[in-house]
Amino acid sequence: MPLFPAFLKLAGRRCLVVGAGPIAEEKIDTLLRAGAKVRVVAPDATDRVRAWAGTKKIRWEPRKFRPADFAGVFLVVAATSSPALHAKIYRLARRRGVLCNVVDDPAHCDFYYGAVVRRGELQIAISTGGHSPALAQRLRKELEQEIGAEYEQWLKKLGAARKRLFAKTISPVRRKSLLHRLASEISFEKFLRRRNASKK
Repeated sequence: MPLFPAFLKLAGRRCLVVGAGPIAEEKIDTLLRAGAKVRVVAPDATDRVRAWAGTKKIRWEPRKFRPADFAGVFLVVAATSSPALHAKIYRLARRRGVLCNVVDDPAHCDFYYGAVVRRGELQIAISTGGHSPALAQRLRKELEQEIGAEYEQWLKKLGAARKRLFAKTISPVRRKSLLHRLASEISFEKFLRRRNASKK
């Protein structure tokens, strides 16, 4: 089945990560970036995970997973070395209506982590539906070359211009036309010229 592309708002939502090794650490980092309330359950943890727990960025419980850990959870990521535990977590998540991602196991995933290009608020996520994460990573690297850091600053200007337009009393059709003109390639080239001139 084709995937439904979406960007989730996780700020303030409870997310559970089972596992605290290097792979789990990467997943925890992305959840923290999104403002999620992260609880980690694992007998041991990497130094970075321990540091996050030490500064109260996450809640780490140094023990084995229990079904009761699903209480109040919106999303769970399983990143351990146990396929049997992963299958159990997935079954429990489905039963409770909790979104689940089992690392490197597409059959036990409700969602996938895309390869993401980030330029401030601009995010471009690439998914291969679990067929080839390596291809997604290659495409991400190519896009990172094409879409530079200047897009972050330009997007801020576009956002400010959008707010000003919505504050004005103009027709929706006129507003849409102006917004598309502001986001055009010609507008971006003008922005770059002004930006480069100000640096000289």
